[in-house]
Amino acid sequence: MIRFLRRDRGQAFPIYIMMVAGLLFLALAFFAVGKASALRNGSQGAADAAALAAAQKARDNFGPGFLGSLPLNTLDIFLNAPFAAPCAEAARLAAANEADEKLCYPTPGYLRDRITVEVEGRKPVDSPVIPGSENRKAEAKATAVIEFNCPNPKAFDFNSDGVQDLFVFTCRTGEIVKITTAEITPGLWETVSRTLFDVRLVDQ
Repeated sequence: MIRFLRRDRGQAFPIYIMMVAGLLFLALAFFAVGKASALRNGSQGAADAAALAAAQKARDNFGPGFLGSLPLNTLDIFLNAPFAAPCAEAARLAAANEADEKLCYPTPGYLRDRITVEVEGRKPVDSPVIPGSENRKAEAKATAVIEFNCPNPKAFDFNSDGVQDLFVFTCRTGEIVKITTAEITPGLWETVSRTLFDVRLVDQ
């Protein structure tokens, strides 16, 4: 009887070792999945920040052109003109979030439409249970839209001198923005740009 028990113990030991090895593998696999998910979330956050920063910088950059188009009555032409995405700003924000900007491009359209940024995280998954993971990094993409909130502006001859010098914007929020030619200075854009233009992330 004692010999029989010893024989059972000898047979159970390899099974025990296999079970421990299997559990260890599962633990490593779950850890790898969790790490990959965390890196993916981090890269998505970097892409979101980079796209928003680029869009906000673009809004700042075209302020002088926007204001300059008002007295010339060329606002529609200005809003339809192609613009360059400030990708240096996107790269800066991506780097601040431990990622590298891989692609940055505008999608021109009426109202200065979109800027898309693609990034790659700097940290690899590097898991012993995922082949090739030592070089695999998380990638993500985000798009920000610059939306003109106040369409159909109206121009008036404020001084009755035959020159349009008052511009009235009625925005979707119900807010009304009035600009006179005497106010058109670089400092004015900082005051009115966030009302005239909305910068936000959109679905891909």
